[in-house]
Order: sequence, then C-alpha cells, then structure tokens
Amino acid sequence: MDLLDALSSQEAIRASGLGVNRVAQLCGRQKSQVSRALAGMYQVGLVDRDPETLAYRCGWRLYDLAAATRESHLVHSARPCMQRLATSVGQPAYLCVLRGDKIVVLLAEPACSAGRGVGAEGLTVPALHTSAGRVLMSEWEETTVRAALAHGPAVPGLPGAEALCDELRRVRSAGYALLDGEFHNGLGGVAAPVRDFNARAVAAVSVPIYPSRTVAGPDAMCRATLRCAAQLSYALGYSEPSRAARAATVVQKKGTAQA
Repeated sequence: MDLLDALSSQEAIRASGLGVNRVAQLCGRQKSQVSRALAGMYQVGLVDRDPETLAYRCGWRLYDLAAATRESHLVHSARPCMQRLATSVGQPAYLCVLRGDKIVVLLAEPACSAGRGVGAEGLTVPALHTSAGRVLMSEWEETTVRAALAHGPAVPGLPGAEALCDELRRVRSAGYALLDGEFHNGLGGVAAPVRDFNARAVAAVSVPIYPSRTVAGPDAMCRATLRCAAQLSYALGYSEPSRAARAATVVQKKGTAQA
C-alpha cells in the first residue's frame, strides 16, 4: 500500500510515474526491497513500467479492482431500492452495466418476494436493443456509436446510424429512455442512469413494460424508475442537482397536462 500510495501521488501523476529510487525515498524503504516488490507487482498488473524511462505507475489491474469494488457497493446499496421499485410498479427491476456493446444485469429484483432468488443476474443483452443500453450509450461520442453500429450484426428493426444518434441525443437530453424491444420484441422498457461522484453514468435502472399486463401507466413507471436511479446516484456520491429528479418532474408535468 505504501508503494501504491507513492505511485498515486500528485508527484507521480505529474511525472507520469516514479523510478525505484524516488519510490524508496518516499516510502522510507531500501531500494532493493522496493525494486523486488515493484517487479512482483508488475507481473500481476498492479503497476505498469515505462520501457524507456523505467518509471513505474499504477497498473491496469487496479482499475479492474476499483470497478469490481464499485459494482459490489452498488449492488449492496441498490437492493432495497430496487425491491421497492419492483413492488411499486408490479414488474421486475434490473440494475445493468455496459460491457462493450452489451448490457449485463448485475441485479434483478422480481415483482414479488416469491420470485426472489430466481433472478437474471449475469444475463447479457445487446445494448442497442434495450432502454438501459441506450441510456448508457447516450453518453458516447457519436463516432463511437456509429462504429459500434457498423461493426455489430445486422438486426431487423434497429434504427440506422442517423436515426439512432438522434434517439440517443433525445435520451441524453431527457435523462431517461422509453422504448419498445426491451429483452423481447413487443416488450417496452424504461431506464434511467445511475451516476457516480464524477457524474458519470456507471449503471442503469431498467423496468420492462408489458402493455397488456402493466397496472401502472408508462408515466408512473418512468417516475418510479427515475426516483430509484436518483437515490442510487446519491448513494454513489452524486451531489449535483439530480438530472433524474428533474426528468421525473418533467414526466409528472407531462402526465398532468395529458390528464
């Protein structure tokens, strides 16, 4: 930990890494001891080494560990909120993250306690087919979206590049996605982003909408999903005025106007 603290210091960041001598000085340890430790940490990816300057910096493995830690904390924090969401709308609630061009379900809460324990955790779905995927992809650069669409398999009914970019811009502006095709053809879905302390969308809360079986209307389901996403964002340290909360207000006003 002393070595990692040194390599994550402002000095190390400004210099794009530190040599063995400097790390030993900062840690108050012998150079030979530090050299052996850093060599072992390099082998497992905890540190990287510049082949030209021989300077060490924090490695890729730390980012994997940080992501796993964040997701574990997120799932732990999300369970009560997701249970309330599923119960209130009478439909399963999903907590999803983006893996490349696919959505992975981290947590699935059934609409009733009887179905608990038989979740869809680990389920992988093409991101563009889902409201959760579109919420998270709405923050991508358009060039990245176009590249993902160009290299992905052709899917009947999927919008073209221009229409999809327009849709993602609308999703980004609205703060949520509402569309058909969530998991299965003819099945609608609503999703809202979960943001961390850096305001990055790190996950999405999603609820399927079955037109023939859904008791709550789409607007009510949108509001409930947005509230849940806002609560989870707060748990991750997102303190900026919640976009999800503002979006929920917009949805409520729209529903009132239509009524």
